[in-house]
Parts: sequence; C-alpha cells; structure tokens
Amino acid sequence: MHLYIHIPFCESKCYYCSFTSLKKKNYEDSYFNALKKDLNFQLNFFNIKKKSIKTVFIGGGTPSIIQAKYYEEIFKILEPFLAKNSENTCEANPNSTSLEWLKEMKNFGFNRISFGAQSFHPEKLKFLGRIHSQDMIFKVLENANKANFKNINLDLIYDTKMDNKKMLEFELFNLKKIKPLITHLSAYNLSIEPKTIFAKKESFKKNAPYLMNFFIKNIKKLGFFQYEISNFAKNKTYICKHNLAYWQGKAYIGCGLSAIGFLKNQRFYTIKNLKDYIANPTFRDIEKLNPQDLNLEYLFLGLRSCVGLNEKKLDNTTKEKAFFLTKKRKLIYKNGIFYNTNYLLSDEIALYLS
Repeated sequence: MHLYIHIPFCESKCYYCSFTSLKKKNYEDSYFNALKKDLNFQLNFFNIKKKSIKTVFIGGGTPSIIQAKYYEEIFKILEPFLAKNSENTCEANPNSTSLEWLKEMKNFGFNRISFGAQSFHPEKLKFLGRIHSQDMIFKVLENANKANFKNINLDLIYDTKMDNKKMLEFELFNLKKIKPLITHLSAYNLSIEPKTIFAKKESFKKNAPYLMNFFIKNIKKLGFFQYEISNFAKNKTYICKHNLAYWQGKAYIGCGLSAIGFLKNQRFYTIKNLKDYIANPTFRDIEKLNPQDLNLEYLFLGLRSCVGLNEKKLDNTTKEKAFFLTKKRKLIYKNGIFYNTNYLLSDEIALYLS
C-alpha cells in the first residue's frame, strides 16, 4: 500500500497552482488533530497490515511551513505500518526550510525531500509567483545534504512564455552547478489550470515542442535519465517509488484536505472545505470507475512512463494498433510490453489506441 498526506497551508499562492492551498491562520492544531483521526480511520478501513506501507508522500501546499513537531505525531502513528526501507518523502520550499527542520524531519524517519524551486531565474520566479531567490535554492540544497538526506528532488517548470533557448540554457547552467547536491529532478511543462491566477491566460504558456525537446535532451546530457514525462533520476535507485505506484495503478490511501485515494475500481475523495474537513475528516465521496475509464487511465499512465503497456491487458484492436505503431517506430515492443519512445507524444498515442 502507498499513502499520500496533504498539507494545505502556504505562505502565498503561486500563480499557476491548482492544488488546494490556504493561509495557515492558526489552524495547525485543529487540522493535525483531524488528520490523525483521518489517518487512523483509513488505516483501519483499508485493513492495513503492519510493515505494509511502501511509500509515504507528504505534499501540499507547503509542508515546510509547519513545525516539525506536528509530523512527529504523524510518524508515530505510521511507524508500525511502514515497510522496511519504505520511501518517505516530504515536499518543502527553499524559503521556508531551515537546517534544524530538515534534521528533525530526518530523525523522524523521512528519507526523501522534494524542493519546489521551479526556476533559478529571478524574473521567471517573479512571473510564477514564487517568493524565494536563487541563493535560497543553493542554500537549502546544501542544508539538506548537511542533514544527511541521500535522496533529494528538485522541481522545475518550463514551457512558460518566458522560456526561450537562452532562458533554458540558464536553467541548465544552474542545474549543472547543483547536480552534485540532488539525486532526482522533476521538470514540469506549465499547465494553465482553471481557478488559478493564470487561468484563461493561454499566452502564458509557450507551447513550443522544439524547446521542450531541447530542455529534455540537455537534462539527459547532464547525466539524468528520463523515466516519465516529467521525471528524471541519476540512476534507478532514485526513481520515485511513490509516483511509480500511481503509474502502475497500485492502490493508495489519501488523507488530508482534498486528498484522493484509490482501490481497485474506486476513487475516494476527502472534503475540500477546511472547516468541514476538520469537523468530519473521515468522510469520503466515492467515485466508481467503469472498465472504459480504467482502460483509458492505464493507457495514459503506461505511455507517459517507463511502465509501458502489457499486451495481455490490451484487447485485440488496441494490440493491433500498438503493433502498427511499433512499425512506425512510435512504440518499442519488448518481452510482451509496449514502451513509448517519446513521452511528449503520450497523450496523442493513448487517444489513438483507445
């Protein structure tokens, strides 16, 4: 089993962000009390056995603006259920992460940290609504290494209207400088989402495939290998096991405001209003997925990652189309699995196969 926990609090709202995030306003105690009830209930509901949770991912929001002591209580609940060598990740921002906080989190049992940098360029950071500087990125990575984190991710965003070859070369230059300090990179092309400050501002996205290919190609030249459309690791040891579980269609629990869980053919949604969640943290709205929904999701997730498509899970028509794409060198067929050769085309290929 895998577990996601959402921390909805932020210092400020980034202009592109569609995740649930709110100002703290002294809700930490009541929120974490609700979260503990939610977590205990879900562990029981899913009948989670001891030592069976393989990954934990705490995301946000900005988990690093919450004092470490709150996570200690969460970890005490989880400890009996964590598998040996479980991957335990927490997201953090450069401007709100101290060395002391990192050391405490490491002592609790977190062994992977993920920093939302998004860019090294001051003007691009400002454009995205980020409130940290380039220097803060370098400093927080140094501190994570001092705190003895061996698995460190950095997030970047590209394909914004500010991105041209010169801008991407600037990002790559700085990425090369910090390469010894990280083990993993997530590079997301900008998505314009509803209910964000960027909503309906389609011109803020570049939509330049040649620049996307340029950026990805040069990330690989730095020594990272791409195993998903937005994810790169120094080697297979550092592939994010939590995200890989999503792409493999594994079951996972979601706890916290606006969190989502998944089991077999059902999705479980928590409440989206903070006060309502605090009042009733164990409530779940359940969505039942039909075979067509599950099949389409299988195609999309497999084609955008190293997971690929198992021919045994494809009907005859889809399999025929897949073999046709191997002749066109759009897919590779190996040991009963179809693999995508260009993740940037994953959505188009999935729609063709569906």
